[in-house]
Amino acid sequence: MALELGSDMSTGGSVAVSKAIRLTTALAVGVLAATAIGGCGSSSKPKAVVHSSAAPAPTPTVAAVNPLTGVGAPPAGPVIAVKVDDTAAGRPSLGLEKADVIYIEEAEGGLSRMVAVYANSKPQVRAVRSIRSSDPELLGQYGRIIVVASGGGGNSLPDLDKSSLHGVIYDRGQVGFHRDFSRPAPYNLVSDTAKVSAAIKADGVREVGFTWAAEDPRLAIAKAAPTVSTRVGSTNVNFVWDAKLARYVRTVDGQRIRTASDALVAKPNVLVQFCQINPDPSDVDVNGNPSMFTKSTGSGRVVLSRDGKRIEGTWSRPSVDAPTTFTDAAGKPLLFAPGGTFVVLARPGAPA
Repeated sequence: MALELGSDMSTGGSVAVSKAIRLTTALAVGVLAATAIGGCGSSSKPKAVVHSSAAPAPTPTVAAVNPLTGVGAPPAGPVIAVKVDDTAAGRPSLGLEKADVIYIEEAEGGLSRMVAVYANSKPQVRAVRSIRSSDPELLGQYGRIIVVASGGGGNSLPDLDKSSLHGVIYDRGQVGFHRDFSRPAPYNLVSDTAKVSAAIKADGVREVGFTWAAEDPRLAIAKAAPTVSTRVGSTNVNFVWDAKLARYVRTVDGQRIRTASDALVAKPNVLVQFCQINPDPSDVDVNGNPSMFTKSTGSGRVVLSRDGKRIEGTWSRPSVDAPTTFTDAAGKPLLFAPGGTFVVLARPGAPA
């Protein structure tokens, strides 16, 4: 079963840190019962505070955790984001289950595409596809990280070059690509992210807005969410809660999606983030369909599903290099279950 859950729950040392997270959560619950959850901190590393029951005035000790999953210590090495196909022709994907965060965004012609963010693991990833002009805005909150793509139309590559990101692009003959000739092009392009990681110096993990907690007392009165169903463009995006796995599993036409290694594509959180999405006239495909620009700065509505329940709130991000703040209706931080997250970027009015 560990293979199905991916690397985000198998990081060395995660057991001790998970205990610290659970203790921190228990303290947070006590504070919530008396008052309310405090606001998001500005520290670049989440802190788990453990108190000794023997001392009347305990001295806190701090354990750093991975800010992209809430599990294990912050991993070494650069963060790598890979543009990945999200159609039937690109399945089964390779290495997707090892991503810490998976964004699902609108491309063109009603199709969806993914941005898979890797910090814990550096696997081989397929099928690598082209970047969009809105991706530098989305990924700017991660810092000077690496972005892997096959190419890009219109202003996509110039916008990438002007950003703080390190672009690794197949069309430019850059490092770490090969073709899997058992599959048809363009759905056979593979990125060896370990080679990319070794060749490119880039930023490691930093806080991007996720607040992690193993428990959330708000869930006791939250609405049930055994499934999550939304839409990106004209593509239905669905998940089903698996209580045994404590994960939301992505499904297509009622079937659970598996990767080439037979691992389920599953995370403990699904965040549907409603964004303004407009055509990018600079980037039009051969059928005359413009690519879509998803605006990830500003503010809007969110729905977080975790533990089979859902909590509604808002998101806010003032600038490209700022993290995203996620809060409930009372302005208190949304709490994500440790282990990683799907972030579905949908238009206002899409179902959730």
